[in-house]
Amino acid sequence: MRNSRAASVVTETMAGHRPSIWVSDLYGAQQDHADLGQVCLAHQLRDCKYAIEAGDTIFAPRMKALMLRAVVLAWRRKELAESTRCTYQRRLDRELNAIMVLAPTNPHGRRLRKRYGKVRSHLFTFLEHPEVPPDNNGSERELRPTATYRKVTGGFRSAWGGDLFAGVRSAVGIAAR
Repeated sequence: MRNSRAASVVTETMAGHRPSIWVSDLYGAQQDHADLGQVCLAHQLRDCKYAIEAGDTIFAPRMKALMLRAVVLAWRRKELAESTRCTYQRRLDRELNAIMVLAPTNPHGRRLRKRYGKVRSHLFTFLEHPEVPPDNNGSERELRPTATYRKVTGGFRSAWGGDLFAGVRSAVGIAAR
C-alpha cells in the first residue's frame, strides 16, 4: 500500500504484469492498465445521482435507470446462459445508444455524456466475462480503513507515518487472507 493513488504506484506494484481486465472507477491513474476494462457501476450511479440533484433532467435520469438495470443483471450474471447474457448486453447497448443521442443542457449532464462516450465499451464488460465484478467495491472495502483515515484526518503529518500505516495495513491484510 502507498499513500498515493498515482499511476506510477500502480505501474510499480504491477511490476510489468498486465491483467486482461481491470475494474475501476474513472480516476485517471486507474485507466489503461489492462486490455479490457469494467467501469465501476456503483461510482457511476453516484455520479448520475449527483447530476440529477444538480438539475440535469435529460441525460442523467435515463443513464441512472440504465445503470440500475445493469446492476440487477450483474447480480444474476453467473447463473445466466451465455446467449442470455449476449441478449441482455445487446439490449443495454441499444438503450445506451438511445441515451447517448440526447443533448443535455445542464453542464453536469454534458460532462456525463462526454464521459460515457469515451468509456461506453467498458460499461457492460461483466456480461461478456461473468467472472468480472461490475464494481470495485470489494477492493475498496479492503482499503476502506486507509481511505477513511486519509480523508477524515487530512492525511499523515509526515511521510514515514503514511509509509508505516501502509506497511502495517498490507501485512495485516495479507495475514487475514
